[in-house]
Amino acid sequence: MTLSARRVLAAATSRGRKHCFSSTAPAREPPTPVNARNLQTQTHISPRPDPIFPCVDAHSARASRVQRKPPPFLPAAHVPASSATAQDSPDGLPSKSEPGSGPEPAYSFPTGYETYQHTEPFELSYSTIPLPGFNLAYETWGTLNADKSNAILLHTGLSASSHAASTAKNPDEGWWEAFIGPDKPIDTSKYFVICTNVLGGCYGSTGPSSADPSSATGDPYATRFPVLSLFDMVRAQFHLLDYLGINKLYASVGSSMGGMQSLAAGWLEPDRVGRIVSISGTARSSPGSIAMRFAQRSVLMADPNWNRGFYYHGQPPHTGMKLARQIATITYRSGPEWELRFGRKLRDIPLSASSVDGNPNLEGRTPTGARVPALCPDFLIETYLDHQGESFCLKYDANSLIYISKAMDLFDMTEEALADLPFQSRPRASDGDQASHGRQRQPLSLSPPAAYLPSLAKGLAPLKDIPTLVLGIQSDILFPVEQQREVADALRRAGNHQVVFYELGGVWGHDTFLIDVANVGGAIRGFLH
Repeated sequence: MTLSARRVLAAATSRGRKHCFSSTAPAREPPTPVNARNLQTQTHISPRPDPIFPCVDAHSARASRVQRKPPPFLPAAHVPASSATAQDSPDGLPSKSEPGSGPEPAYSFPTGYETYQHTEPFELSYSTIPLPGFNLAYETWGTLNADKSNAILLHTGLSASSHAASTAKNPDEGWWEAFIGPDKPIDTSKYFVICTNVLGGCYGSTGPSSADPSSATGDPYATRFPVLSLFDMVRAQFHLLDYLGINKLYASVGSSMGGMQSLAAGWLEPDRVGRIVSISGTARSSPGSIAMRFAQRSVLMADPNWNRGFYYHGQPPHTGMKLARQIATITYRSGPEWELRFGRKLRDIPLSASSVDGNPNLEGRTPTGARVPALCPDFLIETYLDHQGESFCLKYDANSLIYISKAMDLFDMTEEALADLPFQSRPRASDGDQASHGRQRQPLSLSPPAAYLPSLAKGLAPLKDIPTLVLGIQSDILFPVEQQREVADALRRAGNHQVVFYELGGVWGHDTFLIDVANVGGAIRGFLH
């Protein structure tokens, strides 16, 4: 071995020894972490305070009161709205106003409505067993003229009652109070207006909370109630029109789900509908809307109190309904409105409110007055959603929400979907050559036409001779304005040259149809008059 090689080997061996431990050397103690040393020197550690959740406690207290007071939609439990548990505020006290400020639609439990009783078996879209009969709650405004040609059928949204406006029998404000009456957009000095609670509802019409005739003890249908379609609901309304002796409507008017039903009315009975007004609706429920409603049904059905729908003799699914309504409220309104209305504002906490030091779950302030964030609602938008969920959850039947929202999901007026229904559109007496549609207008849709648009146009062909107003709202996320453009485009493709389409601005989202009297009401007034 050369001298240089020996030197390299010796150096390598020396480095190796520096990094090796002798098998006979005593083992060294691992270093003690700094925190551990600190703990060893401390004689006492103050325990962290237990978490406190006032919002959870308040919800539990409300749930216990629910057990002692049946909800008002049960037939034997009608109670004044002023004493209903659903009117309680999030802190358990009667609510004087909702958090924040801004327009909100009026809802109250209806009284003083009329009832149409249909005593014949009623065939349904998806059930081989017909309903043995049904009741429809309805209210009217104005006077029916001698030839009964001035009737307007008003279709509601998902959870609305027949009480669209105040009446002599029920002076409470209705959900469309500003739109119906003398000199209002739907002028009752000219028109006779009819509004029903839909089949499947819980405000006087037959639905899951109604007594099941096949039950020996008169128990409610619950989830033995058959699945409905929006067409079933409209067909039931035409039976009411027959009872009232109204052969042809001056107009079929509806918003949201009602906008879908107004189109369904024109399809079912094109010779009996003089005009159609469809506001914030669609002719084909989209996957996005279906997903939002599915999420609501999921949280509701996950509530143990839902009990597969058989909760009428126990505690209703209070928590599930509250959460479902919170999800729904997010889809009904818009981010721009909430930015203007709430921003990132926090709810008020008195300067005198104190918080236990170090407890992030107890609302209040530190001794210096600094705000302590809480896991319960802090932001005004949180308190708003909490209030909306709580104020609604006992005003409406959970099963009605499930059944009617499912009917909305099933709504599809494409040619293929309509062909699967057990009933078809009545042909118009004046129908001639349906192949000649005249000139085509420029499509309203800003994106390439959907693949289903030709089929939708064929499905809407029975409406080709009915003047139609379609209104869409730019800030609507539940029924995006593109869906109303599609309705107008499909009608024009079908040969309807009397389609009027307006796209409205505003920040209120889907609920614009309840709030914007100037623009929505102005469009309706101009179209009807």
